Amino acid sequence: MQAASRPHSSRVLFSEAFVICAGSVLFRSDTAGRWQICVLHDRVEKVHVLPKGRKDCGESIDGAAVRETYEETGYPCKLLPCRMTTRAPLPHTNMLDEPRVVDDISEPFAITLRDLKEKGTKTIWWYLTVVSGGREEGTQTDSEDFYPEFFQADDAIRRLTFQDDKDIAQRALTLVDSYIAAGHTT
Repeated sequence: MQAASRPHSSRVLFSEAFVICAGSVLFRSDTAGRWQICVLHDRVEKVHVLPKGRKDCGESIDGAAVRETYEETGYPCKLLPCRMTTRAPLPHTNMLDEPRVVDDISEPFAITLRDLKEKGTKTIWWYLTVVSGGREEGTQTDSEDFYPEFFQADDAIRRLTFQDDKDIAQRALTLVDSYIAAGHTT
């Protein structure tokens, strides 16, 4: 029997053809209460990027985002809940698959699909995080040489090397600002 065609295009990737990654836009507020974003200076590649990395086997994607952010920046952090538009249903409900605004959630706010040519596809799930402790030394792996630095949010976005990182950081800032403007606290 011949299989039916799906009404929407689909592409199947098996485990050897993709890598799951997670990253975050790491926030803290300065003494005046203004948002700062952490930017990594990759001293090997000579670029400014956001923290991200591969998910370990058995690790949750949001757990990978928090771990990778901590490892690459040295800053302990936690997920930063906010108000965002999502298609994810609320817990234990059967909802239509349509965008809705939800408060106080820590869901991924963006994904990056990066074509690695013969190496497959890299999927990066992006989260909002906030610093939860002082910077610790020695958290990077042997292959990493990042210098983390916080800048005022708009300056941080300008410093990022790649347009997709700029877009991600700008959306993150918009989400956090609109959450605060709606009367919520972090």
